[in-house]
Amino acid sequence: MPKDFLSRFRRIDYFISRKATGKPDEFAAKLNISKRMLFEYIADLKELGAPVLYDRAKQTYFYYPDGNFKINFEKNE
Repeated sequence: MPKDFLSRFRRIDYFISRKATGKPDEFAAKLNISKRMLFEYIADLKELGAPVLYDRAKQTYFYYPDGNFKINFEKNE
């Protein structure tokens, strides 16, 4: 998995968890990716169990219930 993927994944999670994505076109621009690629990342999040929704009135993606991803390594003891 390329380093860019994890970095982008974290940025996507950051914006979604803060309900600060904007419309899909705006969100894709914030991430410097295409709208199609954005939709693929969101599909990946959903496949991983993230409850990602889009609020048309507020024009932002969000998690319901609220939450965020934790991506880290845990050492076995």
